[in-house]
Amino acid sequence: MVTRRQFLKVGGLGSITALFEQYNYMAATAAERRPNILWLSCEDIGPHLGCYGDPHAHTPTLDRLASEGIRYTNAYTTAGVCAPNRSAIITGIYATTLGSHHMRSGGEGTKRSIKPKPPAHVKCFSEYLRNAGYYCTNNQKEDYNFVRSAHAWDESSRRAHWQNRPHANQPFFAVFNYTGTHEGSVRLTGREHAERTKRLTPAQRQDPQKITPPPYHPDTPLVRRTWADYHELITALDYWIYDLLDQLTEDGLADNTIVFFWSDHGAGLPRAKRWLYDSGTHIPLIVRIPEQFRTDGQGKPGTVEDRLVSSVDFAPTVLNLLGLTIPDHMQGQPFLGPNLPPERQYVYGARDRMDERYDIIRTVRDKRYRYICNYEPFKPYHQYMNTAEKGQITRELHRLADAGELPPEAGWFIADSKPVEELYDCENDPHEVDNLATDPQHRPILERLRKTHEQWMLETRDLGLIPEPELVELEKKYGTRYAIMPQMSKVDPSFQEQLRSVAILAGQPEPSDLPDLVQALKNEHSSTRYWAVTGIGNLGKEGAPAVASIEQALKELSPTVRVAAARALFQLGHNCDAALRLLIAELKSPREWIRLHAALALDSIGEKARPAIPALKEALNDTENKYVVRVANHPLNQLLGTDNQVR
Repeated sequence: MVTRRQFLKVGGLGSITALFEQYNYMAATAAERRPNILWLSCEDIGPHLGCYGDPHAHTPTLDRLASEGIRYTNAYTTAGVCAPNRSAIITGIYATTLGSHHMRSGGEGTKRSIKPKPPAHVKCFSEYLRNAGYYCTNNQKEDYNFVRSAHAWDESSRRAHWQNRPHANQPFFAVFNYTGTHEGSVRLTGREHAERTKRLTPAQRQDPQKITPPPYHPDTPLVRRTWADYHELITALDYWIYDLLDQLTEDGLADNTIVFFWSDHGAGLPRAKRWLYDSGTHIPLIVRIPEQFRTDGQGKPGTVEDRLVSSVDFAPTVLNLLGLTIPDHMQGQPFLGPNLPPERQYVYGARDRMDERYDIIRTVRDKRYRYICNYEPFKPYHQYMNTAEKGQITRELHRLADAGELPPEAGWFIADSKPVEELYDCENDPHEVDNLATDPQHRPILERLRKTHEQWMLETRDLGLIPEPELVELEKKYGTRYAIMPQMSKVDPSFQEQLRSVAILAGQPEPSDLPDLVQALKNEHSSTRYWAVTGIGNLGKEGAPAVASIEQALKELSPTVRVAAARALFQLGHNCDAALRLLIAELKSPREWIRLHAALALDSIGEKARPAIPALKEALNDTENKYVVRVANHPLNQLLGTDNQVR
């Protein structure tokens, strides 16, 4: 019988239909019920498991799980970092479409910062399961990068568990997330690492001398030790997996539950996490399907599947397995269940703001080749980021760079710019160190993947080229970030393509491009003008004929363009007193992302920022956006010779 409390709880979802569906599930026999779904996710690991052929792995539980189900060899995330990727996972929509593509889009200050809000029809897919009578729990990490509905979960907390469902025969969708492999754990040493790995047997400990780091890392004792610790943390994860699967069996649910295991992106190490190479996006994905729920021969024990899978596909796949309708707005596609669409030819990924630093990159990969487009090639691969700098390998890279001892494959760490395009043959170059973008023999592949990535950006209404402060203002105008591109394209159908063409021009301009960039300064859209100013600045002294136009841009209505113009004047080598005053003023802007842009501009001008020291010190008290604090702290340490640490 449905109690009054249950009626009110389900009625709160706004769906009377859900009430009756839940009642039907509660009354059904075990054989009639849909399967339970158990998601076991972890953080910051690549496919470094025994079942994936890693010679150092001690992962008996996960290896057994793979032998009982499907192991996917071509599973990739939509981002090389957790929050944007988890946004795509929970909605089935790319973060670049939702506007949740920047890492921690809310700023994470001690006062609540603005997060993007999805439109009403875009839901966490767990809501569809709840409306179908499922008990949905999340233990514990969300990190969706947007304001989610209160109806997403029956419970989302450290205590959330399938065992808490009110009726034993109610089907469940339960998510558990393991944090012990996060990059913060890889940094731990000594007693803290021993505590995280206390269940390991002596035979499961790693000998650093037997580990060979990837070529983009230097081969030193410290780097080997870090990789050894990383592998030991994965073994600790394996124990955690064992405990949950054992509990599932003890509860008599193993034969009624489809189990997914996946990681939210690649290893939490330099040139892996945050990056769009395989090291940052290639993940383990294992699915075990009990025999009674297998469709079309799917899920046979020991299956190895090489189809391309994107993490944006997880949501529609669960819906399809349960026989639920996949909403038309979902951009992912199911890879399990009945009536599957044709297999993917490509998977896609995006990098935008990573913590406090912007670096816009897009990628497309087929089964063999990866293409990367760097929209800000004028920026180095390695930008100072407060969190990443704490890692042992990053410190080792700094030490060797200072000594002039970096191996050639690790030269990315000190490169002051990037190529516009990168192309890798991942079959013959699994570490992606040999860029084939300029190889004439690979020109047809480059052009095919370039065009594919451009089409994807247009079709998915990629918001990445709109500066973050402008996103916030456009969201106010159009209601959601998701609506920005459709609404702006109604008014100006050429907006998206014009924006991209100017951004491409700005990334690596030639002197002959100056007239086009100056003309773009007259564009009606502030985002396009931002890229025009940026491009002129990137010309350096060769952009001097446009000084008057840049000075005029200091008076722009858009503070985003004003800040970019101030930075450009420094790049042009012009008298910058007015530019410096503007940056100091905008460092106190009521708009948090303008403050971040101003802090980044000041950080880029080195000694010329010395008059801004008082303003930068004041910015350390920013309680709304911790990223402003992090950036302000960096030039202060450089200018004052200090080593002040901030969170």
